[in-house]
Amino acid sequence: MIVILMGVSGVGKTTVGELLADRTGWVLYDADDFHSQSNIEKMRSGIPLTDDDRWPWLDRLNAVLREKEQRGDSAILACSALKQRYRDRLAQGLGDVRWVHLAGDFDLIKQRIEARKGHYMTAKLLESQFAALEPPADALVLDVALAPASLSESIARGLGLQAAV
Repeated sequence: MIVILMGVSGVGKTTVGELLADRTGWVLYDADDFHSQSNIEKMRSGIPLTDDDRWPWLDRLNAVLREKEQRGDSAILACSALKQRYRDRLAQGLGDVRWVHLAGDFDLIKQRIEARKGHYMTAKLLESQFAALEPPADALVLDVALAPASLSESIARGLGLQAAV
C-alpha cells in the first residue's frame, strides 16, 4: 500500500507522515526532498511552479513509489498533489494508493508557515496553493486543527493500518 498525504504547504504532511511511519514501520518520503534546485529557488523567490516545473518532479516520485511497490513494500509520501492531474501522475502504474487530504483553514495554515524556520516555501505562495487546490473525491479528509498524533491515529484507523511489530 502507498499512502499519500496531500494538501497545501503548512498542513503538517511531513510531521503527520513521520508519526505514521513510526507507527507502521514504513518508509516516509518527503516530496520536498525530490525538487530540483531550480524549483526550490523559484519557490524561495515567491514564484509559483508551473506544470512544466512539476512533471519531472512528479515522475521521480512516481518511479520511487513504483519501485517500492514492486518490491512488495508499503510506503508513505508527503506531497502537496494539489491538482487531480498531479495525483494521476503520481499514481500512474501503482496498484494500491490511498489518499489522505490534510485540509484546514487558510489563516491557521498561514500562521504555521510564518512560524516555521528554514523552509523555502513562503506564506506568500499559500494563496496560489489554495487557488490551485482541487480537493480529491477519493480521499480520507482530515482537519489539521487536530493535533498531529490525533491525525496519525485517525489515518491508521481510517485506512486499517497495522502497527509495526
